[in-house]
Amino acid sequence: MNEQLDAIFAAAKAENRAALVGYLPAGFPTVKGAADAVQALIDGGCDIVEIGLPHSDPVLDGPTIQTADDIALRNGVRTSDVLATVGTVTAANPAVPVLVMTYWNPVDRYGAARFAADLAAVGGAGCILPDLPVEEAGPWLAAAERHGLASVFVVAPSSRDERLGTITARGTGFVYAAAVMGVTGTRNQVGELAEDLVKRTRATTDTPVCVGLGVSTAAQAAEVAAFADGVIVGSAFVQRLLDAPDEQAGYAAVRELAAELAKGVRAH
Repeated sequence: MNEQLDAIFAAAKAENRAALVGYLPAGFPTVKGAADAVQALIDGGCDIVEIGLPHSDPVLDGPTIQTADDIALRNGVRTSDVLATVGTVTAANPAVPVLVMTYWNPVDRYGAARFAADLAAVGGAGCILPDLPVEEAGPWLAAAERHGLASVFVVAPSSRDERLGTITARGTGFVYAAAVMGVTGTRNQVGELAEDLVKRTRATTDTPVCVGLGVSTAAQAAEVAAFADGVIVGSAFVQRLLDAPDEQAGYAAVRELAAELAKGVRAH
């Protein structure tokens, strides 16, 4: 459970809209520039941000985020840099929840208890853990609870109702609902499976359900906002930075897209 996240979702609900969740990896476009890129997400209108911990084998991520992760790793980004980026963002935006999106191996190597303590120390709100089975999450969940961190797990259209209940019983903060089967990346259509997945997930929990994997336009954001508590966007922001001729132009493009999507989550 995390009070920051609870407050954001409650405020969005009071405004009859979904929350906008933006993702960018640490170390990208540069180690120092990552915090500026995340700030652009917030300035454009994101309510919640996810900072990715770059991984050499990101099995959930498509080519766009893989490219960004590769750039970040070649930039020499380390776990300490990820935490420093979180700290820079939270210091400038104390009301905005900042989560780390990470595969389990880096956290395991760092030490679950140490990672939770260090993330809390820099003002982090929690972790999204796409490849950590809830049955094996005990040590992390205990450490996260000690420090008031949310533990967000991913559900997919293939998840059976019983499995959904098992996952949502352990997760906190929100549930990350993958809109489609497959890796991250922008798509022409978000997928008809997403609404059904949200409905089935909500039958198992009162925790907010946010939909990601594929949203890239205001129209898609409005479509998802009609049935989800939050709309998660990552690859579209990364692509804006990849396409930009320089860092400042990239930040401006990220702000512009965030503003468009922020209108989208309010449009339905």
